[in-house]
Amino acid sequence: MTIDGVVSQQRKQFFPINSAFRDYLAEYRRGIDLPISYEDLLDYDDAFPLINKDGKDTLWLTLIYEQQRGRELYEGLKKIYVILRSGGDETAIGNLFIDRVDFCTFGNTKPMRVRVVNQYNDNHDYFYVKKADASRIYGLELEELLSPNHINFLVYGDTLIEEHIIGVPGDDFIRDYLPRADLHSVRLAKEFIKFNERCFVRLLGDMRAYNYVVEVTPDFEQNQYRVRAIDFDQQSYEGRRSLYLPQFFKNNFPVVRLCTELINVETSRQYQREERSLIKRRLNFSRYRIRHLRNCMCTDQISSKDKVRQLRRELAQMHNDQRFQNCKSMGELTFLNLTVTLALEGEDNI
Repeated sequence: MTIDGVVSQQRKQFFPINSAFRDYLAEYRRGIDLPISYEDLLDYDDAFPLINKDGKDTLWLTLIYEQQRGRELYEGLKKIYVILRSGGDETAIGNLFIDRVDFCTFGNTKPMRVRVVNQYNDNHDYFYVKKADASRIYGLELEELLSPNHINFLVYGDTLIEEHIIGVPGDDFIRDYLPRADLHSVRLAKEFIKFNERCFVRLLGDMRAYNYVVEVTPDFEQNQYRVRAIDFDQQSYEGRRSLYLPQFFKNNFPVVRLCTELINVETSRQYQREERSLIKRRLNFSRYRIRHLRNCMCTDQISSKDKVRQLRRELAQMHNDQRFQNCKSMGELTFLNLTVTLALEGEDNI
């Protein structure tokens, strides 16, 4: 079975953050007041294409602001950065300057990417300013709670602030790293199987190669790898079950081929069990917060009714469990899928 790269590229519907979810975000200090909103950054005078070091158009535009307006915006962006990175400690804010603000013309969320430079040592970092979408924010929160990765983000009204996730973009990794002699193929294959499992268990969709990065960590016995999602737009949104499995996307096939060549079925199932066990452990560590999130998500609308009906039918068939047919929302489907795949019954049930 294959999924053509065009299938899921229709513009995704945005869903507002309801009052219950805003209360949740405020309780866990995700929702706070910020000096700058997404709409403020649209107040630019001009823009020019951002060209990479190879002279190619990146499809990002660098924005130009009127001088006084630019100073006001950049000061606010510096304050947002220290809130995101250091909890608002402005001790070092005098060393920071905003190098540029870039605007993405092709993403669902039309994100702004802010480049922050420490003038003391010339080190730079990025963060993103996006239009807030409830399904994406659920995805970010589930990533924090159920994955091995921590992620910082803030919500202010209809504005979402996200930290930059460091790693080699998946499509670049497949093109440039797979052919390398120092690639530890088995470790990469194992990690991709675990990533595939993480995505399906919590129903994170659309993990084609450019929507994740690969962290490469040198070890005393060759490299270790971690695959990390960077795009959470399709959290519990799609109706097709296969869209929650990265293995079915065409541009992931080179890594999938590596998995099938190096990992047999029994070992693959072992890695799946290991990952489910780790997810279950993380869930147990944050059970109260997960239940609070579940209560918000199960009563929220983050996809269309047609997609809900299709996914509940496909999950019921896959799991041979008719409880899925009784689910009325993507939130209910997500948490029932967690319950079934992690065998959370009785006292462990979320």
